[in-house]
Amino acid sequence: MEIKRTFLTVSFIICLITSLYSQEKEVIKSTDSIITLEEELNPLAPATAAFYSAILPGLGQAYNKKYWKIPVVYAALGTSAFFYIDNNKKYNQFRDAFQLLESGKPHEFDGIDGNTFLNRDTLIRAQTRFKEDRDLSLLITVGIYVLQIVEASVNAHLSSINTNDDLTLNPQIIIDPITNKTIGGMVLTYNF
Repeated sequence: MEIKRTFLTVSFIICLITSLYSQEKEVIKSTDSIITLEEELNPLAPATAAFYSAILPGLGQAYNKKYWKIPVVYAALGTSAFFYIDNNKKYNQFRDAFQLLESGKPHEFDGIDGNTFLNRDTLIRAQTRFKEDRDLSLLITVGIYVLQIVEASVNAHLSSINTNDDLTLNPQIIIDPITNKTIGGMVLTYNF
């Protein structure tokens, strides 16, 4: 249970970090009050990025020139795939022991020759737990795969939007008209 909680926390943090850096600043040239974009906008860029990510995870992020996201994609997919493989191995281990117990043959949890003893109910519970964990890991792996496709598409779409990253913090001194006293303050301005 603790492993699932840790895995979900790590996955949430990865998704949060990825969403925080989803826009790229466009380079704009200004000539005589005519603003032209350095690159021509491609309306098919979101579909292309999604297609590339569906073919090979991380390829859509490379298409969007967000190379730092590729290791994040592979770390998330690799972690969830690791948990799937590990839970599947443990599920098969307990299932095989249960089947051997039911047929009256020795197994690795029979308590003989220094083996750990697990009774029938414990073997059933272990099978159920590891099967549920395996299925959850598969669901998370598929979810991360789909999420990286959506992220590449959204990032390609947002890159076609002209945004100005001019966020300024200016100190201002204002005279209060009622008391005729000076008031200091800060103004946070974002230009659209």
